[in-house]
Amino acid sequence: MILIGAGANLPDGEGRPPAETVMRAREALEMRGDMRIRAASRLWETAPVPVSDQPWYVNAVFRVETELSPTEMLAALHEIEAAFGRVRRERWEARVLDLDLLSYGDLIIDGDQLRELVLPHPRMAERAFVLLPLAEIAPDWRHPGTGVAIADLVAGLPSDQLCRPLGR
Repeated sequence: MILIGAGANLPDGEGRPPAETVMRAREALEMRGDMRIRAASRLWETAPVPVSDQPWYVNAVFRVETELSPTEMLAALHEIEAAFGRVRRERWEARVLDLDLLSYGDLIIDGDQLRELVLPHPRMAERAFVLLPLAEIAPDWRHPGTGVAIADLVAGLPSDQLCRPLGR
């Protein structure tokens, strides 16, 4: 199972809200032709992690199928981000669009400072904005590195991570 996390907390260059950006990013993934979205979570509103005065994020998780390698997939995600106006300046900054390769099957890649790709995503098991949407589309998923079930990961989330389905 290949998983992509999507998030946004700034309007795009044309003033469209983050929720629309996340949905447009989903369309951009599908339009490439080399990725097929097989499941998509609802949109979730989430407080920034780490806590800051940034606007809240809109997040979703997509389950995809592709023949792309993990490295090719990461490059494709970065291309889509750039097309939406994402400029990387500093870690955990507000952004127009963030697309993360969360997990690529059972593959484990322990990156170092010279390698950009780390799988599964190193902080996904600690983030409500990843785990709650993921639990919607893959309730039987287990973390490839630890084998811990998604339900147990969700149960272990810190209570200070604010995350709710959009519209509630």
